[in-house]
Amino acid sequence: MAKAKSVFVCRECGAQSPRWVGQCPDCGAWNTLEETVQAPPNARSLRAGYAGAASANVSDLASAQVQQESRLATGLAELDRVLGGGLVVGSVVLIGGDPGIGKSTLLLQCLAHFAQAGRRVLYVSGEESVAQIKSRAERLGLPSSGVRVLTETALETVLASADIEKPDVLVADSIQTLHVSDLSAAPGGVGQVRECAARLTQYAKARGTAVFLVGHVTKEGGIAGPRVLEHIVDAVLYFEGEAGSRFRILRAFKNRFGAVNEIGVFAMGEKGLKEVSNPSAIFLSGAVEQRPGSLVMVTREGTRPMLVEVQALVDSSPMPNPRRVAVGFDGNRLAMLLAVLHRHGGVAVYDQDVFINIVGGIRATETAADLPVLLAVLSSFRDRALQERTVAFGEVGLAGEIRPVPNGEERLKEAATHGFQRAIVPRANLGKFQPGKNQALADLEIVPVQWLSEAISVLLGR
Repeated sequence: MAKAKSVFVCRECGAQSPRWVGQCPDCGAWNTLEETVQAPPNARSLRAGYAGAASANVSDLASAQVQQESRLATGLAELDRVLGGGLVVGSVVLIGGDPGIGKSTLLLQCLAHFAQAGRRVLYVSGEESVAQIKSRAERLGLPSSGVRVLTETALETVLASADIEKPDVLVADSIQTLHVSDLSAAPGGVGQVRECAARLTQYAKARGTAVFLVGHVTKEGGIAGPRVLEHIVDAVLYFEGEAGSRFRILRAFKNRFGAVNEIGVFAMGEKGLKEVSNPSAIFLSGAVEQRPGSLVMVTREGTRPMLVEVQALVDSSPMPNPRRVAVGFDGNRLAMLLAVLHRHGGVAVYDQDVFINIVGGIRATETAADLPVLLAVLSSFRDRALQERTVAFGEVGLAGEIRPVPNGEERLKEAATHGFQRAIVPRANLGKFQPGKNQALADLEIVPVQWLSEAISVLLGR
């Protein structure tokens, strides 16, 4: 019998190395190689090649029958939105986030809802006892009848119990605590996490059970374990939230059954997580008067437009290299926009410290934030506030042009719904609809701009 040999696997990218090295040769991460046992190959099967393999049925794509996915309502509208309309039967969803941010609370609320709706559920915990889970359910005021709990870390025992319970929804909290006896590596290692996730995925597809996997996060904020774990599952959701804030944002980074980058907004209270039906309201400061350096932009997260406040502070720098600090915005893009402002707007801030903050913990990743960021910077630099109840959106090109962004009419409707009276938008966004014929935009003054110089003139009132 061939002897099993050990290999070193990177927990970040899954690359293998015959010996330990300080830096992964594939992804470049440091101190991420972990030793694991590699199963010896079957020499007979290697010699046989394809001769003993059975052929599979190959089907024509044009004749394939498409079936609509069956979905389960989770009882939380925001979670259903992130999942694409509900939990798909037989899907595997990975949820990650910082410790204590609310992953277990959210899933316990979902299981209680499923149990009350007559669904069979199973909560597998490798970190807490049954008494601790019961105590949390009582603290949240959740009905515990029908919620089956298993405290176990051996995956073989978990799957055997699941075959007896036959749950419609299974929660594994967390995937890093589970292990299989075939591997000698410790729980939480690269091989254990990957093998446990693969077996739970096979179980979900074969039994039609929806599976939630809770994943720990690393210091960098990513889910611990190899990146291949994210390729195995059907959906990857991340919990985000600022320290000290009661608001939580659940973001979809991968979803085979819905839109990616969709977000759900929750508020943590004494009775658990409550969905926020109007997220635009929590991201606005509600200040009595407009201040220099502040502007509201209309961003789009997934399929929903939201109003978010952009704050900028421009101050003279005492250092030879002025600072460029961006919270919730790409720092490289900020440097590019400041160069455009200098070249095509005639405003030089190369000797100024520039600070950008997107209020509420939102990350502005789309290009529609370019124009609001530049207007907020200019407003702070000139110490001149914009007109009350003004919003803006638009992409800024390197030639100083204001480019259109998708779904302009929906953004304007969101601004009008919240009582805003003026909108600075790209001129090209008005080509697809007529504001005068849209009753929802009757009270909104739309200021179209085509060049950065025009937007600066609007701000300065020239």
